[in-house]
Amino acid sequence: MKKRWFLILAAIVSIGLGLALWSRSRSTQKTPRYREVTAELTTIRVTARATGTVQPENRLEIKPPIAGRMEKVLVQEGDSVRKSQVLAWMSSTERAAVLDAARAKGPEELAKWEDLYRPTPILSPLKATVIRRNVEPGQTFASSDAIIVLSNHLTVKAQVDETDLAQVQPGVKASIALDAYPQSQIDGRVSRIAFEAKAVNNVTMYEVDVMPETIPPFMRSGMTATIEFKVAEKNGILAISNDAIRSVDGKLYVSKKTEADPQEIEIKAGLSDGKVTEVLSGLSAGDIVLAPMLGDATTSTSTNPFMPSRPRRVSK
Repeated sequence: MKKRWFLILAAIVSIGLGLALWSRSRSTQKTPRYREVTAELTTIRVTARATGTVQPENRLEIKPPIAGRMEKVLVQEGDSVRKSQVLAWMSSTERAAVLDAARAKGPEELAKWEDLYRPTPILSPLKATVIRRNVEPGQTFASSDAIIVLSNHLTVKAQVDETDLAQVQPGVKASIALDAYPQSQIDGRVSRIAFEAKAVNNVTMYEVDVMPETIPPFMRSGMTATIEFKVAEKNGILAISNDAIRSVDGKLYVSKKTEADPQEIEIKAGLSDGKVTEVLSGLSAGDIVLAPMLGDATTSTSTNPFMPSRPRRVSK
């Protein structure tokens, strides 16, 4: 009988301890934890990123007027040429045959026909840079062969996601980083946005031309680049961390720390970079607001301004 009562008593104690621990655990989980965030003056920069390829703005293939043989090539890849500059001298098929026959008769006969039958110059139609030299002296070619390729200006063709397109407008500043030279930042601007989209891996993309302000000597056609578009920037503005803001019925609130209980203050928000948000009204520099502690499951929904959270008290 005593053993029976002892077992019953032990069971009651165990149940009591379990209920106490469970109650304490629930009480701890329901108690939200917050950290203090100070509203302060700062700088907010909003950017959008994309990848792209360096390509000539205008790629011009120089083709000979007739088939023939190359006599002299006066330029190398990378050379800058002016409009109407002689790039090379060529002989037509007929002139090449005449010179070959004269050469067999001796240098005097060759000089005679070289003076009578002058070679044809190949001229540059614009100020540009030589990016390809496809022929060497002595080689023959057809009129359809591109013997020299020119580019008047290198540009970057960026592939921009349609979700970022509204932020990337002509004239927007950009920073270009070439994968081959990641430490060298090249300033540029958006010059053109394609009107037709392309599907890249089932994602709708638009081609955006970014014109570098200066072309560094190491920049080459075909290089891969990362482009950071400088969408917006504000200096010396009042801002707070995004996780301190809650959205209720389309309005934004923060919990402002006071000597008594925290007050729920409605604010007007401006520019945001995804981490901090500009406060247009409702707070002053130095005000302290409460933000949920990261990793606190009981307050995780409060960290998103677009997740509803009912305020306790609103100060007008």
